[in-house]
Amino acid sequence: MFYPPFLMFFLFICVFLLFMAFAMVQFGIFAWAFTRLGIPPEYLFSLLFLSIAGSMINIPIRKIHLEDETNELPTVSFYGMRFQPPPWRNRHEMVLAVNLGGAVIPTCLSIYLLAHAENPFRMLLALGAVTYIVYRLARPIPGLGIATPMFIPPIAAALVAMVLNSEWAAPTAYVAGTLGTLIGADLLHLNDLKHLNAPVASIGGAGTFDGIFLTGILAVLLS
Repeated sequence: MFYPPFLMFFLFICVFLLFMAFAMVQFGIFAWAFTRLGIPPEYLFSLLFLSIAGSMINIPIRKIHLEDETNELPTVSFYGMRFQPPPWRNRHEMVLAVNLGGAVIPTCLSIYLLAHAENPFRMLLALGAVTYIVYRLARPIPGLGIATPMFIPPIAAALVAMVLNSEWAAPTAYVAGTLGTLIGADLLHLNDLKHLNAPVASIGGAGTFDGIFLTGILAVLLS
């Protein structure tokens, strides 16, 4: 399924941030940072570009039956962000999907960083802390799904990483922020999805993709 995680205006903002990051890489500012992450700096642009491009790709995994027929909602607003829900295909079914750029790619990178971590136990502690914070702040938004405030996951991940694993703060911030957002906002709220009047509930998609994308950039800056 193909649709953007939010309106095009906010998508252009993410693309602008992407090219700003790429410009900083060209000047060598991020080179040492990504080396600390264990990722060659020349892969930065590709990873961020794949995250943005993949944010429009949602992989259906199952259908959830809805007891009552639902009504199509117009544009949905949440913390200043505006989302356009995809059209309904069947008003008695909700499609549960996994977002490529907001879930699959960050999860693969997080697993790689966790497997090469110097102290994986501290990284898991940070992940647990961020998961709890995001879980408490995530809110069900009718027509959209489970959403989180845009800047809370990266800020929480940065603070927790510096406190619990300061010597390897950047990878810890990335793993805790991305997986913490996915688990705390999406996976722990799966039982709430059928009450949201949304045609598609995308894990790592609309409502959480922005926090995951910012967390990835912040992890680089933090290192």
